[in-house]
Amino acid sequence: MIRNPGGALAWWAALTPDPAAGRKGDRAALARLRRCATVEEAMIEPATIDLYRRCGADDPADLVAVALAAAVLAHLRADAGGPPVARQLGPDQPDKPETAILKPLRFRRLLEATTAEEGLPAFRRLLALADGKVNATDLARALLDWTNPHRAAEVKRRWTFAYWNADPAPNADSSPNTDAPKGHAA
Repeated sequence: MIRNPGGALAWWAALTPDPAAGRKGDRAALARLRRCATVEEAMIEPATIDLYRRCGADDPADLVAVALAAAVLAHLRADAGGPPVARQLGPDQPDKPETAILKPLRFRRLLEATTAEEGLPAFRRLLALADGKVNATDLARALLDWTNPHRAAEVKRRWTFAYWNADPAPNADSSPNTDAPKGHAA
């Protein structure tokens, strides 16, 4: 179980050079992770093991999700903050899918990724389309849960609603059938 997903953001910040803050980072570790062609290659990187520890992971099976996060976060250039990643890359309006940075077909492929190996190229492409600038906290949490059998479905639902800029809760003011007379079930 990953007890501290927020550790991923601290890990990324420690590796990323920030001259304004006087932080050198570790460009070599980021470069090695960017060159990893598979999640398994990322697993053997010392920086991935550091991420595993910072996230408070306590199950060896968590190393796969942590390696996916490490290999993808190495491509993150800046924390854009703001809205969730899927909202940043989704269409302006649901009826205008052509305005999305991450087109609906690519988004569908991302949602269909069930293994870390399937997710690696999809998330890297997502970052490339976003010029390496997305909400780092949201991305890190999603990466750590994306392949988890207990949390993946909820993460993907959240991303779907955010991508399409849809409210998952029905509007309390609208009723499902306004044509039915009062006192009668629709």
